[in-house]
Amino acid sequence: MNAFANSSASPISVATPMRDDDDAIRLSEYLDILIDRRWLVASITFLAVAFGVAYALFSTPIYQSNLLIQVEDSAPDAKNFLGDTANLFDVKTPASGEIQIIRSRMIIGGAVDATRLYIDARPHYIPVIGAWLSRRAKGLSEPGFLGFGGYVSGTEAIDIAKFDVPSSFEDQKPFTITAQADGKYVLTHPDLDDSITGTVGQLLTQQVSGGTLALIVSRLDGKPGAQFIVSRASLLATTEDLQKRVQLSEQGKQSNVISATLEDADRDRLRRTLNEIGLQYVRQNVDRKAAEAEKTLQFLDGQLPDFKKQLENSEDAYADFRNKNGTIAFDEEAKAILGQAVQLQSKLLESEQLRRDLLSRFTETNPKVRVVDGQIAAFRHELDGVDRRVSAMPVLQRDALRLERDVRVNGELYKSLLNSSLQLRLVKEGKVGNVRLLDKATEPKRPVKPQKALVVALSLVLGLLAGIALAIVRSKMSSGIHNPQEIEDRLGLSVYSVVPQALEQDALLQLIATGAGGAQVLAVTAPESLAIESLRNLRISLQLALMESGSNKVLVTGATPGVGKSFVSSNYAVIMAQAGKRVLLIDADLRKGHINKSFGLPRQGGLADVLAGDMACEQAIHSQVLPNLDVLTTGNYPFNPANMMLSSALGDILNEASQRYDLVVIDSPPVLVAADAAAVSAHVGAILLVARDGLTQIGELSESVKRLAHANQRVSGVVFNGMDLSRRHYGSYGYKYGGYRYTEYKYKQAD
Repeated sequence: MNAFANSSASPISVATPMRDDDDAIRLSEYLDILIDRRWLVASITFLAVAFGVAYALFSTPIYQSNLLIQVEDSAPDAKNFLGDTANLFDVKTPASGEIQIIRSRMIIGGAVDATRLYIDARPHYIPVIGAWLSRRAKGLSEPGFLGFGGYVSGTEAIDIAKFDVPSSFEDQKPFTITAQADGKYVLTHPDLDDSITGTVGQLLTQQVSGGTLALIVSRLDGKPGAQFIVSRASLLATTEDLQKRVQLSEQGKQSNVISATLEDADRDRLRRTLNEIGLQYVRQNVDRKAAEAEKTLQFLDGQLPDFKKQLENSEDAYADFRNKNGTIAFDEEAKAILGQAVQLQSKLLESEQLRRDLLSRFTETNPKVRVVDGQIAAFRHELDGVDRRVSAMPVLQRDALRLERDVRVNGELYKSLLNSSLQLRLVKEGKVGNVRLLDKATEPKRPVKPQKALVVALSLVLGLLAGIALAIVRSKMSSGIHNPQEIEDRLGLSVYSVVPQALEQDALLQLIATGAGGAQVLAVTAPESLAIESLRNLRISLQLALMESGSNKVLVTGATPGVGKSFVSSNYAVIMAQAGKRVLLIDADLRKGHINKSFGLPRQGGLADVLAGDMACEQAIHSQVLPNLDVLTTGNYPFNPANMMLSSALGDILNEASQRYDLVVIDSPPVLVAADAAAVSAHVGAILLVARDGLTQIGELSESVKRLAHANQRVSGVVFNGMDLSRRHYGSYGYKYGGYRYTEYKYKQAD
């Protein structure tokens, strides 16, 4: 019994008490996840930054420019009929309305047509880095890239003066122009039956499917073989695209200054497009004002002869009256009445003329017409009062006053109309509107996109966030057990020992693979390893289990392959033999057992041969492989291992071994792979289930326990194998119930 005692210092498993603060627990858990997966986070961050740097370096720079347009308030020079009529055709819409006019197809479409934005012609650059190389090139490049012809990376350039194609070729696949010697070029397209040859500077016409193709290449800089990509978009599609791209806004509050901003990769095209938008807008404003002036001028030209005749008649009547009655001297009251009557009558006539002009364009319910109607009614009411005062005067004075008033009123009105007509002609012919360009667009010097520092900083942040998110997701989605406490809390199984990763075992596996002889077992080659120290804890735990069962047979198995059950069984058997116990190690995995390799033994002549009756058990057992340790290998792999395990011969062999040895350690196939483990479990006193860190799942252990329970067998305990001590995070259970910490604790030998 003392042989099962722990004769040397072993690692101490310490449960670290944790705080009840869930937030602190979760924060610590995530922090440890990130520390454990720091290389994943660093790799994702590095890739993101590398992509950001590549994007900042190789992406095409985008430039921005703008122009300013002022919408002016037109104030008439005098308070006369010209001022009123000028307001009719010089109505200024709010800045929001002017913005919509600028954005209209009339303006944007005109700019597209004038600048030929529907033609996109550019060199066929090398993918990804071609444009970047061209911006730094000093001359033309040799066409071709990695065996593919046509690609360029130098100062190649092309200008298209005209490119008209049938509508079926618009907004479709691009054309390809290949430079030839002596100013020639070849035009190709997937939908053209044959290539077309043309000359730079000359019109090229060709009948194609759907109509006529017309092309003028005004400039072509490139060595023979250099290719250029030429696309022809429809006017409508290009106009709509430009409408979306141009940004229009009023500068300040009610400033009537409109800013038009545009971005483009071509600085010259950017400048020309913006300036053409401004010219188109100013031109339409002038044309609109001239058209309104033309309408009013036609009305005045029709009214002037009538007013001139009316003035002449009034002058003749007044002259006749004076010839008959002589000169009439007006007193102060008559002079005041005359001035008031002339002023009111002039305003009345102007309002009536204005009303007739408005009715030529609006209905009588229009607000402008109603305002004028109110003015006319007010003027007539005042004139009625003046007429009553005139009626009270003597007849001779009254008649003279009326005739004088008619002459003055008709003269003022005719003069006003004549001045209006002359000024409207100046407006019509002067080509002056109420808008003007304050600032024209210029070629920008520096690009606005990409902002390299910002792109790199964002890629760093996004890469770091993506790496953190991926690390947490991978940790949460990992179905393997990372903390032995989970086994105890969720399955109620006792964890007898937690075995850390044994790096020395990798070297032993390499020696075994090369066919090295002798015992290549960690308990022999590295007895002070932490893994071996932790396995020594099994002696006390299994001692109690075997005492309860009254048997000295231990079954070591696992849920699935690869958990290290053979490692545990071999090293545990060696440890017990080193402690002075007579131990028999049986490799009962008749499917893939390989314990014989660890001890340098042949596989043939083993358990399978004994069960088949081909040889006696004493003959099959390899005695004294190590001091106090005998080994029974698998023998030749049988055809029906499950039937052999169910035979009564197995029980006889194990019972006989139990009498001859102090401890029998049996290594069997995984529980979930074959029924062999359940068959062997009926003959043992303790069942040890091996689970591996990160590989074994809770569901696998649970199912293994159920299958053994169906055979009326109970799992004694679990060995948690292969724990990664470099990992800080052991799952959420590790923070709730405590983690494990290992350290080497050796006795110092006295000097």
